[in-house]
Amino acid sequence: MTTLVGHDDVMATFRAALDGPRLHHGWIFAGPKGVGKAQLAEQLAIFHLARAAGPAFIEHGLDVPEDHEIRQAIEGQVHPDFIRMMRLPRKSEKGEVTDETKLARNISVEQIRTLREQLHRTPSLSPQRIVMIDAAEDMEAGAANALLKILEEPPANTMFFLISHMPGRLLPTIRSRCRLVRLRPLGDEQVARIVAEELPELDMESCMALAQAAQGSPGQALQYADLDVAGIEAVLLKVESGDPQAAAGRSTLARQMASKGAQPRFELFLDYFPSRLARAVRQSSGEALAEGITLWERACELANSARRLSLDPESTVYELTGYLAAFTASRLNMSRKP
Repeated sequence: MTTLVGHDDVMATFRAALDGPRLHHGWIFAGPKGVGKAQLAEQLAIFHLARAAGPAFIEHGLDVPEDHEIRQAIEGQVHPDFIRMMRLPRKSEKGEVTDETKLARNISVEQIRTLREQLHRTPSLSPQRIVMIDAAEDMEAGAANALLKILEEPPANTMFFLISHMPGRLLPTIRSRCRLVRLRPLGDEQVARIVAEELPELDMESCMALAQAAQGSPGQALQYADLDVAGIEAVLLKVESGDPQAAAGRSTLARQMASKGAQPRFELFLDYFPSRLARAVRQSSGEALAEGITLWERACELANSARRLSLDPESTVYELTGYLAAFTASRLNMSRKP
């Protein structure tokens, strides 16, 4: 398991709850994508289940020795009392999985019904059990309602860890039955340290550039390593400065994103650009800020539609970068007003 960086406040909150008189059965770990929510939840699960099952170990915070059988079982994904719920690989009309990377749109109600059957059994390796749902907002409506029924009458010695990028999309009744803890974005230096650990072939300057692009999300920073952030930033900085040659740079970037084999890079760009536009908008005020927010909303809508509807990459990238060009033009025009 990669070393967990940051989130000391959340770990302290959970440890205090473990040592307290009454431990809540439901927890929502909320925060931006890639900030480390699932990794943190797994570390908490390892500690809780290992301490409950034994053998005893010397505790340093929430650390568990690497050779502890519970830790090894969870990290090897073979622990029967740590149940992970997530979207399953999509099946063909014949019921076959043809590509493990293509996932179903939702966590289905059938998955939650199967979970309910599992919860009727007694935990086997530990007197405790943990169910992690990642991400909780991926549940279809029927699945969310089925989970709610479980949370209303939770099985003994069972905790639920709900990973959520957007807790506002969860049923209010689910939120009310869980303790919400928020994970804040990490600092650029923390993210750069994680990137350097995972990608030792990169120099620290490159790691810091990825960290700044990811805005506190180590997971996003690692994904952006395949995006050529430096090349994209060179184009966007020209757009942001109002350079007359920026349109040509936008056209070149759009063609690159549409080239053969560029689909993964295009999909990363769809994640990257709205946050990059937001970064530019936040530096403005007044009418320019209001105009920027409108353009950012349109960029988010277009990026989401491009994924859902498989829009043409070249025209999509050119249109997205056009929002930054429009914001720049608006900002410069307003700055010239008396």
